[in-house]
Amino acid sequence: MLRGVRVLDMASLAAAPLAATYLGEFGADVIKIEQPQGGDPIRGWGAQRNGVGLMWKSVSRNKRSVTVDLRRAEGQALVRRMAMRCDVVVANARPQTLRRWGLDFTHLRQLNPQLVMLHVTGFGLSGPKAERPGFGTLGEAMSGFAHVTGEADGPPTLPPFMLADGVASLNAAYAVMVALYHRDVHDGGGQLIDVNLIDPLARLLEQSLLTYDQTGAVPARAGNRWDISAPRNTYRTKDGRWLAMSGSAPTVAMRVFRAIGRADLVEDPDFSDAQRRLARAPEVDQVVAEWVAGRTLADAMAVFEREEIAAAPVYDVSDLLEDDQMRARAVFRRMADPDLGEMTVQTPVPRFSGHAGILDTLGPALGAHTAEVLAELADVSESELAALRAADVV
Repeated sequence: MLRGVRVLDMASLAAAPLAATYLGEFGADVIKIEQPQGGDPIRGWGAQRNGVGLMWKSVSRNKRSVTVDLRRAEGQALVRRMAMRCDVVVANARPQTLRRWGLDFTHLRQLNPQLVMLHVTGFGLSGPKAERPGFGTLGEAMSGFAHVTGEADGPPTLPPFMLADGVASLNAAYAVMVALYHRDVHDGGGQLIDVNLIDPLARLLEQSLLTYDQTGAVPARAGNRWDISAPRNTYRTKDGRWLAMSGSAPTVAMRVFRAIGRADLVEDPDFSDAQRRLARAPEVDQVVAEWVAGRTLADAMAVFEREEIAAAPVYDVSDLLEDDQMRARAVFRRMADPDLGEMTVQTPVPRFSGHAGILDTLGPALGAHTAEVLAELADVSESELAALRAADVV
C-alpha cells in the first residue's frame, strides 16, 4: 500500500521510530540510521536474551540498518545525500542539534522541496521548553495522566509501559500520511510535522479539560472507577482471578442488575437513572463485587456472556496468548530470527480488506545494510565506503 514511499528514520528510542515502523508495516522502505558505536539505545533497552534487546526486535521490524556518525560532518553530508531521495525523514533530536548538524527541515527542504519531515520532541518545536530533552514519562506526568491514575489515597501513578511514546507515535504516523496525501494529491509540496509527547496523551484526557473549563472541578484519582459510568471497575472472583466490567451504556447497566439477581434496582430511580446511579457508584460496586466474589471467573463470565454484558477477564500476557479470539484472528506470530532462533511478536494492528500488513524481518544487526543503502541512495562507491569505514564515519 505504501510501496514506493521511502522513509529515513534517524530517530532513536520509541515514539518517532515507532511511527516509522507503522509505515514500514504497510510497504514503506524504512532505512534506520544508527550511530556506529552502539546504535539506537533501544537495542539495550528493557528485557534482553543472550544480550539481544527484545523490544528492539519488534520496534525495528522490516527496517534496514545503516550506521552513520551524525556527529561528524562527513556523516551529516551522507544523510543529506540520502534525504534527497527520500519521501519522509523522521527525527527526534533537539531542534538546536538538528540545526547544528544541518539536518533540520530548513536545510533539508532546500535539497528536497517534496520532503515530509516528522520531528518528534518532548515539548514541541516552539515555546519556552522547546530545547529541553524529554521522555515519555514527562508526557505522562504533564498531560494529566498520572494525576488521575491510581487509588484515591495513593500517589500519582505512571504506566509500566511506553504509553506517551505509543500515543504520540500513532498521531505521528497518521500525520505523515495526511502530509503525503496533501503533497501527492493536492500538489502541496513537503512540510514539517511537529509532534510532542504531551499533546497526544492530553487529547485522550480531554474530559478533564472540558470538566475543569465548564465546572471548575479538577478530576481526581478514583482507582478503577470512572465518573461517567457505574458499574465500572475490576472485581475479584471466588477463585482469586479478576474481571473487568463497564456499564457505560445504560442498557448494559440494567442487564448487569438483572443478571446478578437484582432486578429490583432496575425499578429504583436511584439506580436506573444514569446520573443518580453515578452518585451511588460505591453502592453499585459493592452489589456487583459481592455477586462476583461468590463465583469463579469461568462461572461469572458464563453469566455475563450469556446476558451480553460488557465484561472481560483481566489477563496476564500468557492468558492473552491463549485466548481463542486472539488465536482466531492470528494476532500473534512466531518469527524466525538469526539472533534468537524464534520470537513471537504482534502482527500489524490495522486490517484492510485488500492488503495485509507486512512482517518480513525483525530488528536487524547493527549496520547490516550500510553498504547497499549508501550505494543505492548516496551513490557511495566501494572506495568511498572503505574510506568512510576507515575514518569511523560509518
